[in-house]
Amino acid sequence: MNNKNIKMLKLCQTALFAALCYVTFTFLQIKIPVPGGDATSLHLANTFCVLAALLLGGWYGGLAGAIGLTIADLMDPVYILVAPKTFVLKLCIGLVTGLVAHKYAKINDSTDKKYIFKWSLLASISGLAFNVIFDPIVGYFYKQYILGQPQKAAAILAKLSAFATLFNAIISVILVVLLYNAILPILKKQGLLLTKENKK
Repeated sequence: MNNKNIKMLKLCQTALFAALCYVTFTFLQIKIPVPGGDATSLHLANTFCVLAALLLGGWYGGLAGAIGLTIADLMDPVYILVAPKTFVLKLCIGLVTGLVAHKYAKINDSTDKKYIFKWSLLASISGLAFNVIFDPIVGYFYKQYILGQPQKAAAILAKLSAFATLFNAIISVILVVLLYNAILPILKKQGLLLTKENKK
């Protein structure tokens, strides 16, 4: 497969994961209303952002999550104003996951199933732990200083968001690790594992 075809396939896979992020968030979320017209939600969309980062690399995985979830925010009147924050944070989830999985652990170079399982777990935890920490913090300052929301309302939303984000992260880590380790051998066998590190 030449470089042009590889790039096209990666873009198609990125678009697929972006669509999965969008659909999961838009149609499968449980929205939790917050006083003042805001909301936080329980959802599994970050699962596909992290899974994409493990399969495609941090940059493409981050873009998949950023694009899919930003579009989801833009289509929802409750979340439309936080779309820029979503884009940055989801991109960072992918970058952190990819950094741990591919730059540090180089999981694509290993054939040891235990090693791959361990580092896919640690990479997933790293990416989603970043989100658990920074989503409420960035959300608080974004709501207060960019959108002009009262401090008390921003603080309430940040606290509720922290709990929802932690719950989302725990479930997503479990799903990501199970899915990744199940489909990785199939993608390798079919020559569809396209991270940069894998092509060296």
